[in-house]
Amino acid sequence: MKTVFTTGEAAKICKVSQQTIIRCFDSGQLKGFRVPGSRFRRIPRDILYKFMKDNGIPTDALESGKRKALIVDDDVELVELIRDALVADGRFEVRVANNGFDAGMMVKEYHPDIIVLDVMLPDINGKEVCQRVRSDTALDDVKIICISGMVEAAKIDDLRESGANDFLQKPFEVEKLVDRMCLLLDVEPSHT
Repeated sequence: MKTVFTTGEAAKICKVSQQTIIRCFDSGQLKGFRVPGSRFRRIPRDILYKFMKDNGIPTDALESGKRKALIVDDDVELVELIRDALVADGRFEVRVANNGFDAGMMVKEYHPDIIVLDVMLPDINGKEVCQRVRSDTALDDVKIICISGMVEAAKIDDLRESGANDFLQKPFEVEKLVDRMCLLLDVEPSHT
């Protein structure tokens, strides 16, 4: 388990900008130390935990160290397949939504690191979900991978313009999806 964090890592955990962490550090609100001979700031885990508690920031990201994934798809079997693969991987905490409405509610409350989004949902299309997520600046750090059976290049470009970070065509190997998720989240892919 990590015991010392960079300002970038602390910002990700607290879901604030790196500048905010640096300001808090420089003003003395957030204690830590500088790496000798450099200007790099480091924040010990216990101090970061107390800072998060004092400021009402949920500490679950720090406690589990797992990345939060939200899977949005109405195909129950595919959802189970993806969930099982992510749980087996061990580095993801997984929540599921079967429609756009639930996904919208969950994104706000759960604040996932990454969303795996089916483009063809029963109540809303993926492009609209992307636009809604991207219109909320509090969710700027959320990555979105769209999945779909449709392959029209123009529609895929549309999704990317609406804020999708990646696109995967169905059917796909679940391992390939996990690799893409790791890539977007800057997590080492685990190949066993």
